[in-house]
Amino acid sequence: METRKVQVTGGSTYTVSLPKTWATENDISSGATVEIYSEDDTLLVTPQREADHQKGTLDVSTLEDEQLVRAVLTMYVSGFDVIRLESGRITTDQRRAIRSAVQGLVGVEVVEEGTESVVIQDLLDSSELSIVNAVTRMRLIATSMLEDAVTALVEDDDDIAQDVIERDDDVDRLFLVVSRIFRATLRSPRAAEGLGVSREDCFDFHSSARQLERVADHAVKISRIAKKLDEIPESVAEALLEVHTDVATILEKSMDALFAEDTDEATDLGHDALASVREIDEHTRRIDDMLRELEPVQAQSLGLIVDSLSRSADYGGNIAETALQKAAPRP
Repeated sequence: METRKVQVTGGSTYTVSLPKTWATENDISSGATVEIYSEDDTLLVTPQREADHQKGTLDVSTLEDEQLVRAVLTMYVSGFDVIRLESGRITTDQRRAIRSAVQGLVGVEVVEEGTESVVIQDLLDSSELSIVNAVTRMRLIATSMLEDAVTALVEDDDDIAQDVIERDDDVDRLFLVVSRIFRATLRSPRAAEGLGVSREDCFDFHSSARQLERVADHAVKISRIAKKLDEIPESVAEALLEVHTDVATILEKSMDALFAEDTDEATDLGHDALASVREIDEHTRRIDDMLRELEPVQAQSLGLIVDSLSRSADYGGNIAETALQKAAPRP
């Protein structure tokens, strides 16, 4: 850390000198322009950068299948707008993996393809991206997936179950968008200023989006089990519907707390949600007692579903805790 004395020039202008080492490392010389961003009681100074597309190159000669897909997703989340994938020869399997990765991203397309390289580009205007809108959309999809998964189970409807499984891709794509935006705010204060959201709030939204992604994953798990099960006892079905209602309420209160502008409202909703999470255990124990009377294979499958609902409630509780931290007074 270095300190500088504030001086007044011209009677009204406050000036502070820049550390020479920092200026040299960032090519700042006399006459150069820097960008200054204000965050509450903090000023951030950065070199002025051109807002060109961030380009990255990746050697994929040793990557295949899931490794290649993950590599492309990582480059996207890391903030590259143009990604050039190179190899001595791009194989058919590699092209298939690249297409799979592109299909899992929002606004990304293959713009150039050759024998030795494939270029993909994010065609979305970054100024149109909103972390709040992305998390809100995740909330709607994840909670509806969980509701439909339980409906598919109690109504023995494989079509609904399959629809839930297919919608998981939408949640995954949105989470990658949230992750990309969040990492951009960590790298550049310009990104946070463009969003109109503080970096602390971006962290809270990203953390909550991760919980929603997990809720969607458990909805898929329930749906896969539902497709294998036949009709379940009515008493168990009613109990599971009751638990889901409680879980859905927890998720709704938690997300409302996260987005609440009034801190008192956010605090009340967050505490209500957390209190409800503790009550879920009583419901699940009652269902576990009912399952002991069923055939072992069916009981085991339904036990996994009860566990998924319980974990979804826990994820709602995690969002509530994040909302409480967001609403807490700032030091």
